[in-house]
Amino acid sequence: MPMIPPVASPLPIVDRWGRPLKVDDPLKWLAAGWRDLMIQPAMSIAYGLIIFLLSVGFVSSLIALGRDYILFPAFAGFMVVGPILALGLYEKSRRIEAGQPLHWHALFFVRPRSGGQILFTGVLLCLLMIVWMRAAVIIYALFFGLLPFPGLNRIAPMLFTTQTGWAMLAVGTAIGGLFAAFSFAISAFSVPMLLDKDVDALTAMGSSMALVWSNLRVLLIWATIVLVLFLLSLATAMLGLIVIYPLLGHATWHAYRAVQPGGA
Repeated sequence: MPMIPPVASPLPIVDRWGRPLKVDDPLKWLAAGWRDLMIQPAMSIAYGLIIFLLSVGFVSSLIALGRDYILFPAFAGFMVVGPILALGLYEKSRRIEAGQPLHWHALFFVRPRSGGQILFTGVLLCLLMIVWMRAAVIIYALFFGLLPFPGLNRIAPMLFTTQTGWAMLAVGTAIGGLFAAFSFAISAFSVPMLLDKDVDALTAMGSSMALVWSNLRVLLIWATIVLVLFLLSLATAMLGLIVIYPLLGHATWHAYRAVQPGGA
């Protein structure tokens, strides 16, 4: 009588991307980012000042060219490309961690280990921002047709006192949330990874998405903190970017280090 060989139990599945993160870790990343900011703070503040001036110039250009109807989507799009603009801040934090000297040239002329892959990532993030801005214009057209944009001083009553406005806000928020979730997932750790390691852009973005998905609870808290601080910057007419942007840049480096194997 033939004997059925015993079936071996399946091997345990190892989660490559799960990390032992705690819900208070995002606050620790912020604290570590603040410590980095306060080491030769003039470098970080100057970086934030440049980002502030670029933002003011961009917004002023939109208004001067009569493109103020894409102003709000552009603010949202800033969060898409923001991580790539903080490359110098990541480099400063990396140098502090490695005990290397800090100097201005290294801050503004960064040499990532991935080489030109960082440029490819920047192009992809810029394209994603453009797609989002175009989608926002289409959403407005779907709800208000050919009705011209009423101007910044009249848009709030138009959105919050009409049923069409509320419907557009609901749909726009849902679609914008998808864009925001995707952009955060692919950029949360990819840019610091490209600075730190010799990997290609798609591998870095895929790894970032996997890390976010596998540590979703803590990373949602982190994303909320980033959003709140960014909205605080907008509430101060973007002046807050001078401090908040470098703070988030340095903190993002520490978030990246925390999700590396053996990270803090």
